[in-house]
Amino acid sequence: MLHFEVDMAAAMPVEAGADPDVLFELGMLYASGRTGAVDLIAAHKWFNLAAVKGRADALPMRREVASLMSEAEIAQAQREARAWMIAH
Repeated sequence: MLHFEVDMAAAMPVEAGADPDVLFELGMLYASGRTGAVDLIAAHKWFNLAAVKGRADALPMRREVASLMSEAEIAQAQREARAWMIAH
C-alpha cells in the first residue's frame, strides 16, 4: 500500500480572499489527522481564519480544539493566524 505525507500548508497555498469553506476544511484536516499526525496548532489557526472569513461553525470547532491545547499552544496558533493574515 502506498503511504506518504502531504504538507497541506505548502501544497495548498490559500489566497487572501480564500473561501471560508477551504479554510474550514484545512482546520478539519489538521484536527482529524487525515493528512498525517494531528496538529492542533494548525487546526486552531485554520478554524480561526475560517471564522474571521465568516464561517460560523468554525467558532465551536476552534473552541473544541482549544480545549485540548495549552495556553502556549493557543498563543502560537493565534500568532500564526495573524502572520498568515499579514502575509496574505
